Amino acid sequence: MKLKLKFSLLFLMMFLVFMTSIGLYLKIVFAAYSPIRSPLLIPQYVALLLPICAIACIIFSILIIYIHFSIEKPIQLLNARLEEINIVYPMPPLTRRSNDEIGALYKHFNNMEERLQLASKEQIDMIAAIAHDLKTPLTSINGFAELLSMHKDLPETERHEYYELIQKKSKYMAELIKEFSSFTKEKLDLESMRTKPVDVLKLFNDIAQEYEYELGGLGYEFTCYHSFAGNMLLMVNETMIRRVFGNLFSNAVRYGGENKLKVYMTGYPQGRYAFFQIEDNGIGVPDKDISSLFLKFFTVDKSRQVQNEGMGLGLASCKSIIEHHGGKIFAYHSGYGGLGIRFSLPFVT
Repeated sequence: MKLKLKFSLLFLMMFLVFMTSIGLYLKIVFAAYSPIRSPLLIPQYVALLLPICAIACIIFSILIIYIHFSIEKPIQLLNARLEEINIVYPMPPLTRRSNDEIGALYKHFNNMEERLQLASKEQIDMIAAIAHDLKTPLTSINGFAELLSMHKDLPETERHEYYELIQKKSKYMAELIKEFSSFTKEKLDLESMRTKPVDVLKLFNDIAQEYEYELGGLGYEFTCYHSFAGNMLLMVNETMIRRVFGNLFSNAVRYGGENKLKVYMTGYPQGRYAFFQIEDNGIGVPDKDISSLFLKFFTVDKSRQVQNEGMGLGLASCKSIIEHHGGKIFAYHSGYGGLGIRFSLPFVT
């Protein structure tokens, strides 16, 4: 129950109790002293007012106690928690059983702490990922350069191979920096993103046709199905949404791990949202990693990172784009055996 309604009912109840008590009391007084002929300010009649004052004080005290335990104390606890907040050593979440505004405030505060801890973890993971991704090629480059400087009598063919390896590692580092820069630029583009109405049926068919040709050219099987009707519009930035589909299909091919990979695309309306699913029959993702897939710089298998040229930014980018459009994105174990990604986009209302 909302505090506004609670206080209204409480004051109404207290008012009724107070008026009823006064009415009963006055009825008894007038029955005993009727008719009253002497002045009302004499001590005898003033003493009759004391029980009314006592009733008022009791009601006022009850209100004070209720306000203290229902509002003042919870806010004091929240202020104390704000002074002690620590994202490195998280404390147990605040608990409150009431469903009023104070309970909602506690819930939002707990969510804020979780987001702060997640942001801190993402920053640490980002630094660790950048260090890991740059350290490996730098170590190789330094090793090859040192080898070339110490052994000047190396055969020309071997020397040429070392130069090629140095060039390859340098190119990979340049690609890493380019991807980091692209991700940052995309964040800025999302802040100034412009949207327009897009027919969901046409968008689905265009995406399906594009990736049916692309996956077929790679020797993979593609299946699609939808239940969209005509005149269903999404308010989106089509370029950004196509980038989401591109990342999801790219991940399915890159990490599917199956020679006979099959990719499934599904679309359907539900309430105010259009839902899209991209699934595959690949090797999937371990249970412990499902909840971390959309974190920046997270990769399921660090040992495959260089081999697959993945740095854990694709799904993080998808999450940012979908959430900026007012939708949500989830990962799950597909019924086909691999990984499934489902995201929603709101219809034009």
